[in-house]
Amino acid sequence: MRRLTLLASIILLSLTCTLLAAQPNAARYHIRQPNAIPLNGEWWFLLDPAGLGMANQWYREGIAQENRQDKVTVPHCFSIDRRYEFYTGTAWYRKTFAWKRTTGKRVVLHFDAAYYKTNVWLNGQKVGEHEGGYTPFNFDVTDLLKDGDNLLVVAVNNDTWKTNTIPGIKDNGDINDGFVGWVNYGGLIRPVYLTIEPEVYTENVKIETLPDLAKGTSVVKAKVRVRNASANAATPKLEMTVLQDKKPLTLRWKTKTESIASGQTAVIEAEAALTAAQVKLWDLDQPNLYELKTIIGADTLSSNFGIRKIEVSNTQILLNGKPVKVGGGNRVIDYPGLGSLEPDWLIEKDFRLMKEAGMEFQRLTHYTPSEYFYDLADRYGMLIITEAGNWQLTPKQMDNDSMRVKFRAQFREMVERDWNHPSVIAYSVGNEYLSTKPGGQRWTKDMIAYARELDPTRLYTFASMLLNSLPEKPEDEASQYVDFVSTNTYGGHAKALDHIHKLYPNKPVFISEWGTRSDGKGGEAGQAQHLMDVMAEIRKRPFVVGASWWTYNDYRSKLFGTNPNGFRPWGIVGPERSPRAAYPVHQREMSPVTLEKASFKTGEQGVHQLVVKVTCRGDFPAHPIKGYMLKAGDANIALPDLNPGESKDIIVPIHGFDKSIHLTVTKPTGFITTQTDIDLK
Repeated sequence: MRRLTLLASIILLSLTCTLLAAQPNAARYHIRQPNAIPLNGEWWFLLDPAGLGMANQWYREGIAQENRQDKVTVPHCFSIDRRYEFYTGTAWYRKTFAWKRTTGKRVVLHFDAAYYKTNVWLNGQKVGEHEGGYTPFNFDVTDLLKDGDNLLVVAVNNDTWKTNTIPGIKDNGDINDGFVGWVNYGGLIRPVYLTIEPEVYTENVKIETLPDLAKGTSVVKAKVRVRNASANAATPKLEMTVLQDKKPLTLRWKTKTESIASGQTAVIEAEAALTAAQVKLWDLDQPNLYELKTIIGADTLSSNFGIRKIEVSNTQILLNGKPVKVGGGNRVIDYPGLGSLEPDWLIEKDFRLMKEAGMEFQRLTHYTPSEYFYDLADRYGMLIITEAGNWQLTPKQMDNDSMRVKFRAQFREMVERDWNHPSVIAYSVGNEYLSTKPGGQRWTKDMIAYARELDPTRLYTFASMLLNSLPEKPEDEASQYVDFVSTNTYGGHAKALDHIHKLYPNKPVFISEWGTRSDGKGGEAGQAQHLMDVMAEIRKRPFVVGASWWTYNDYRSKLFGTNPNGFRPWGIVGPERSPRAAYPVHQREMSPVTLEKASFKTGEQGVHQLVVKVTCRGDFPAHPIKGYMLKAGDANIALPDLNPGESKDIIVPIHGFDKSIHLTVTKPTGFITTQTDIDLK
């Protein structure tokens, strides 16, 4: 949250009211900075199929004719318009907004994401450019703004099916190398907005927590990146406040201040110790959050964080010192009529459906979704691996210096956006590339080393499709460099998992993809049966720490094997999120809790007693349960805290003469984890 001067606040309020008034029925899109001045809403739009816009200077003022443009609402995905559905190329967006210049302030233009190559002009002057379709970027536009009307022009090109883009096609020249597995939805797909900053302001803050699990204490470290955009050197004073449940904690901060030259950026480090009374750990079912406010002069930036410890011990992933095994699901950003747009209502709907399906440990997808999903994951408990877009790049591409530079840039943008989310426990450096080849080995080793410099607090992995039968020696495959093995395994799970464990006996194994299509053998019933069959094999293998179903939802694709309607039906929910037969099966199989009727006794006057055996699974999934509730008819019964493998009998009073009763177990966060009907006989 930015703290603004009075004049800047008045400008912000006036512009925000004007812009929002123009879009009263617009879908709500989450903007991370609450004091942002949104530029969402109505824009002029036109295509550039011949690619002549740059040469003909379409960014100039007065060049566009309104009768030769369309009006669209940003965020906007032009690929969902039936007229432009198959268009690949450059599209132009134009917006005029009023402004009153201020002195002693900097104005920053933000794009939360635009797919894929973006060029930006303001009042006919080039602002900058960006490559990458799913990560945020920004520009300082202070010196290009003028009093009165300002013209913002953006050219966005979605032509990513190239051998030099990320994601991109393979350069083998083989049949069907021409597409990746999802649609290149183009446009200004996420919010566009302005922020007003002091001349010395915080660009970003990285928060690291070091809990001492034995003592119950923790150290909090902050690395504050400060920009000095003033004409003189500055020695900013840093003030820090941590809030727990909206109440400030009394902390003693150790900080190192330094002088920052004009036009330069520096990192100021600060550290404080929390007592045991001040520490509430973050985990799946008790996702306790803190807020850190960093104050530099007139600038305040607020960031949420959680205190938790994630580590690997032999074949287990430990969350706060305890082994955790959880189901998951890969979510592709795709919805009919929206394409890759993610309004808040869709994110909230997907989050609930995934959470209640037991999809709580996953990669999500091969690229970076909207940050609002991560905010919900922090608030309600999920474990997420984030991945940048190396989708099946070839060794030649991975050895190419230009491709490496592009990947590092997109990876850095992803990490710097997500590094304070406690839900993010790991980063992936790619999916299904040739990890047995020297180029794949070099990529894995080098990119993990680069990533650890950015963020040494997370675990590192990549998704391999080659481990199911190859190689013969662990040093012949790049998983030797990861903290835990991620495998995409479709079929032959028992043999494949045993082979992987033999190769890497001291590493946890995460099934990053598995599943079968709903239109395959046996249809939806066959999909549900496959889920149960594979889960039976997973439970026999304690080294498996996660299993992420491909996919949570159906999605559009241009890849071979896609159905004539344009969708690939891998989901346990359909394109519009209608649950399939596999959905309740996944919920039951991935719940850490099982319910079983122990006994039933009839009583007098219709008052009976049902005894339910409640078990915390000891195989898979498995993690301690605390604060769970059992709902039985009108009764709400608190369940005892249980560790994996423990059971407890619960007495449920039954009133009336029903033949069955519906039981539901909910997590402390209010989400359903399992439900079943029990016969009362």
